[in-house]
Amino acid sequence: MSEFARKWLAAILRVLLIFQTGIVLTGGVVRLTGSGLGCPTWPECTGDSYTPVDGQIEGFKSWIEFGNRLLTFALVLACVLSVLAVLISKRKDLRLLVLGQLAGIFGQALLGGITVLTDLHPLPVAGHFILSIILIAGAQSLLTKAKFPYQGIKLGKITLHFLSRSHIVLTFIVIVAGTLVTGSGPHAGDAAAPRFDFDFRTVAWLHADLVIALLGLSLAYFIFASTPSATKRMLKFFLLAALIQGAIGYIQYFLDLPELIVAMHMLGSTLVWISAWKVWLSVSRQPKESELNR
Repeated sequence: MSEFARKWLAAILRVLLIFQTGIVLTGGVVRLTGSGLGCPTWPECTGDSYTPVDGQIEGFKSWIEFGNRLLTFALVLACVLSVLAVLISKRKDLRLLVLGQLAGIFGQALLGGITVLTDLHPLPVAGHFILSIILIAGAQSLLTKAKFPYQGIKLGKITLHFLSRSHIVLTFIVIVAGTLVTGSGPHAGDAAAPRFDFDFRTVAWLHADLVIALLGLSLAYFIFASTPSATKRMLKFFLLAALIQGAIGYIQYFLDLPELIVAMHMLGSTLVWISAWKVWLSVSRQPKESELNR
């Protein structure tokens, strides 16, 4: 595969990653502005129209929700282009991953419909977000592997083996716990939307405790594990992103969850996850020797 073709493939896959991340952020805007039921039906926006109509009760909220739905079509286009680019490149090692993106987007559409039809119940809303971070991880894997063909490696040291897996698993648990906090808090996407029957303060502090545990594990990973230099560098980025994210989390809690700070926290969660996944990839994958010797 030529260097030119490799760069074009990586560029297309980078757009896919950006859109996968962007759909999370626009979904957050929908929730924070109370626009979750701006289009009260699915797949139509109203009973007989796929777009907001003049005089619709929700007004601008309908357009916010409709805009989020439109971004889904842009994401589908980016995914289709990614599939075509992978097929043209003849990179067989990327085919399953890119088809998984297509299947995941279809799953998101189904979850979106369930979310609307259940009046924004927090369980499908949480599922929506968790599926998004899985798709973001897949898009990041595609981008990383597109730069060079990668192969799995055996983690030779028990400490590195344990810490690398524990780090990505705990990061995922922290994010899942965050969805419980969101589902118990005030920003439901609509004033009438149901909430999880959890005490908000309790789940918020549980989430914070898990973040502290993750930071401790990350420090241990950085200090004690004999990791490649690339992994050390990515761990630094992860620690910086996680510390900033933790600070934003405490600020939003003590300021009673202002919308702008909550939006920053949502952006931070995706950046922390991407950073964690890149750390995992740097340990679990390495470029094929044939590519390193080119």
